Amino acid sequence: MNIAIGSMVYNIEVLSDTILKFDGKYYRSSIGENSVSSTKQEGDKTTPIGSFLLRTCWYRADRMEKPVTGLPLRIIQPQDGWCDDPDSPGYNRPVTLPFAASREQLWREDSIYDIIVPMGYNDEGIAAGKGSAIFFHLATPDYTPTLGCVAVAREDMLEILRHLDSESRIIITSPKLL
Repeated sequence: MNIAIGSMVYNIEVLSDTILKFDGKYYRSSIGENSVSSTKQEGDKTTPIGSFLLRTCWYRADRMEKPVTGLPLRIIQPQDGWCDDPDSPGYNRPVTLPFAASREQLWREDSIYDIIVPMGYNDEGIAAGKGSAIFFHLATPDYTPTLGCVAVAREDMLEILRHLDSESRIIITSPKLL
C-alpha cells in the first residue's frame, strides 16, 4: 500500500546532530554519539553519511497498534536479533536468537526499539566491519545520542511513518549550523 500522495516521494533529511527535516517540518532527533562519518566502522558510534532507502518498519505489537505506513511491516518477536559481528556470515542481517555470534536483541526492555526502520546502509554487498544495525528508531526521553542510528520521539515517528514507502530515503550529510 502506497500512503504517499500521488507520485510524491517523501525523504527524511538529517540536518544536524539534533535536528531532522521531513515534509517541510523540523523534528528534534539524535544521531551517533560521535556525529557522522563518511568512513563508518563497526563500533565507532558514528552515523553514516549518505542517502539510504528505508527498508521495513518493525514494531512491537505487544506495546502499540500497527503503525500506518507504506513501508512493509514486520512484528518484532522475542527471538529477533540483528548480527553485529563482522566475522559472522550473518553480519548486518536479522537473525533468530539464540545466536552464537555478537548481535543486538531487538526485543528490548526499554522502548527505543518499539519501532525500528532499518536503513539501506551496508546491506547490499555487505562489507565486514563497515557498520551494522543502522536504524531509524525511537529516541530516549532525553534524546541520548545513539550508537550510529537516527532517533526521534514516538509521536514524531508515527507522523513521519504515515508518509513513507519503499521509495523513501533518509539523507544524512555533514551537520550544518542552523
